[in-house]
Amino acid sequence: MNRHFLRFKDLSPAEISPLLYRAIELKSGAESRALDGKSVALLFEKPSLRTKLSFWLGAEKLGAKPVYFSPEEVGLGKREPVPDVAKVIASMADMAVVRTFAQATLDEFGENSEVPVINALTDGEHPCQALADVMTMLEVRGYLDGVRVAFIGDGNNVAASLAYAVAGLGGDIVVASPNGYELPYGLRTDVGSYTLELTKMGSVIQMRDPIEATRHADFVYTDVWTSMGQETETAQRLKDFQGYQVNPELMEYAKPQARFMHDMPAHPGEEVSENMLSHPSSIVYQQAENRMWAQMALMEQIVAS
Repeated sequence: MNRHFLRFKDLSPAEISPLLYRAIELKSGAESRALDGKSVALLFEKPSLRTKLSFWLGAEKLGAKPVYFSPEEVGLGKREPVPDVAKVIASMADMAVVRTFAQATLDEFGENSEVPVINALTDGEHPCQALADVMTMLEVRGYLDGVRVAFIGDGNNVAASLAYAVAGLGGDIVVASPNGYELPYGLRTDVGSYTLELTKMGSVIQMRDPIEATRHADFVYTDVWTSMGQETETAQRLKDFQGYQVNPELMEYAKPQARFMHDMPAHPGEEVSENMLSHPSSIVYQQAENRMWAQMALMEQIVAS
């Protein structure tokens, strides 16, 4: 069975930093044809700008031919059973990049694939986003020892993968969420187990108060209050997340040189104030670009393993 990247912890803590430095090398002009002559199937059940663009162009830069399948073309588990789709793709393509709803769907896909499978987003995790996030932090800060990240909002898939990434590098992530929207307790304890091999263990702290979470932070991160598939909850979420907006006033509680991050797309007026993406502290576009470089380093490492 080839190596899959279905969850962030499919990388060991020791593998994170070398992968990030390789991504920075690729961004700086290092050439790689690690996927020369190979094909990468992009199977998306959810639409995307950054994920499709970054995987498509990244695969091409590595020498591969990307083949894209839209939500209407496949219908995982609906139009065709997941194992059948996985086996057909594995019989012709060399790698599968899957963006779907349930983590269980991706797990089933991986169990039935003889070629590497990469998680391009599920409701459980968004591990490639987290790679790009910590790559961006490394570029900006120069080192990640002792980094403190405040995540303000829903303890969702983005927060989950980011928790593994930050703690796996020996940093601390403080998540501020309303009651009922916290990172699952089981995930928080699992992150602790994930970092046991580190000399300096990272930590995940869950709290209510966004101001307290932001104090002394090197990076302040947020995500949308309502993700794809949660549209029926929008009205309730807008009510529950009042007071959890990242704005210039909240940034004042972070360190003077703290940077603002968002995985995008953003909803100005909700989780961020108007013009927050263009605030002097914002590094969201650098973060978006780094999706491609981090994923290139990941794909390169997978085919070499």
